[in-house]
Amino acid sequence: QVQLAESGGGLVQAGGSLRVSCAASGRSLSNYAMGWFRQAPGKEREFVAAINWNGSTTKYSESVKGRFTISRDNAKNTVYLQMNSLKPEDTAVYSCAVDLHRMVNPTTSSSEYEYWGQGTQVTVSS
Repeated sequence: QVQLAESGGGLVQAGGSLRVSCAASGRSLSNYAMGWFRQAPGKEREFVAAINWNGSTTKYSESVKGRFTISRDNAKNTVYLQMNSLKPEDTAVYSCAVDLHRMVNPTTSSSEYEYWGQGTQVTVSS
């Protein structure tokens, strides 16, 4: 069993920065791809970023590319999402997830991820 716990969300002004973290317990995730997704009120969950097992491959949605950076620390069993130049449209609940079937090439499809955290709220004010 895998438990994922996000932290670091909050309220920030447009143009500001925030880093959210996803700490895993119950199992080492160092050999698996992980991803960040977000869901705004009234909208479907959307892909944000993904990273492979050692951080050598990352993927981003077009809406966050160049502003967000995904990284991981396998020694701490933790994945991070650094968010810069935040916009009001980035407001959402951000959730991390693990794909136990992929190691090298992470997927952007939420249906491929088996375990999810409860999410952390990020609110960007204009």
